[in-house]
Formats: sequence, C-alpha cells, structure tokens
Amino acid sequence: MVRKKESSLLLENRRAHYEYFLSDFLTAGLVLTGTEIKSLRRRDASISDAYVYVRDGEAYVANMHIAPYKEGNIFNVDHLRDRKLLLNKKEIGKLGARLKEGGYTCVPTKCFLHHGRAKLEIALAKGKKLYDKRASIKERDLARRVKEAKKSHGQSEE
Repeated sequence: MVRKKESSLLLENRRAHYEYFLSDFLTAGLVLTGTEIKSLRRRDASISDAYVYVRDGEAYVANMHIAPYKEGNIFNVDHLRDRKLLLNKKEIGKLGARLKEGGYTCVPTKCFLHHGRAKLEIALAKGKKLYDKRASIKERDLARRVKEAKKSHGQSEE
C-alpha cells in the first residue's frame, strides 16, 4: 500500500504578506466537492483575492477561485462559490470577535494537502500603510544584498 505524503503545498498567497501585518495563524479544513478537489490537486486555483468571514457561527472563505475541472461536466460547481471552513466553535468565536472589533480582516495564506485532505492556513490581517510597504521592500532588498555578498565571498549560509 502506498502511503500519502505528509503534506504538500498547493497555493500560496504572497501578496498577503506584502499588503497586511499577519498574526494569529490557524489551519482549517475545506469542504469541497469531488471535482473541486481534483482541480485543486492540479493547482488550477487562486487565493490571492480571497477572504474569510463568519456568519451564523460558521466560517466561510469567499472569492477563492477554483477552476472547473475539465472532465467534470455536470458535476462542476460555481468556481467562486463560498466554501465552508472546518474550525471548532472556540476558534470560530475568537475569529468572529476579532473581525467585529474593526480594522481586521482574515485572509488565507496557504492551501495545502495534509494526508490527502485539503487544508487552508488563514491569518488575521491588519492593513499596511504605504510607508510600511516601503519598509518591507527595503528589508527584503537588504536581505537579498547580504545573501549575495556572502555568496560572492565564499561564505556559507547559516
């Protein structure tokens, strides 16, 4: 019997790290149909514009685009439908309270398979100002220059 890999990264939302200050990461399961999971395994999806909201004690992810599966015919569903997240009551309560607080939103940062099940890593996000984004770019460029300098001088990375 072939064993499934521990986990494999399918999608990553790099823009979220640039646009927001991220905190309070959670991992949630996704409720998907058969054709959606097949399309997701082919990496025909996007989480760059997605966000999470809480309604009636349940968490949902909106604007997560999963392309229709080519061989799915009548079993395909709307590619932008809201998908339910599997979190426990305590996690949903905390998340809902922070979202109502104001100034916060919840965005997905990664989508991956864990033992064959689709999971979504979500984080609470607070928007960055323009000067914060410039600082992020400056730090990234500085780190890149340091890495290149070490490489050119023959030092190993630690």
